Amino acid sequence: MMSLFDDEQIMRTYAKDIARETERKTAERMIRKGKMTLEEIADYVPALSMEDLKEIEAEVMQLA
Repeated sequence: MMSLFDDEQIMRTYAKDIARETERKTAERMIRKGKMTLEEIADYVPALSMEDLKEIEAEVMQLA
């Protein structure tokens, strides 16, 4: 029984990690397009904080 719980917990955590990575990639693409402000992007990707978006923006600008 404990193993089943652990497996379920691992899968939930993995799914959350995948979702968060997908949201980061979405925000990154939106920032690269340069057509929206961070505030507008935050409306479409509410799971990311403004600090997250600023960090992503800094990373994108460094690579540009």
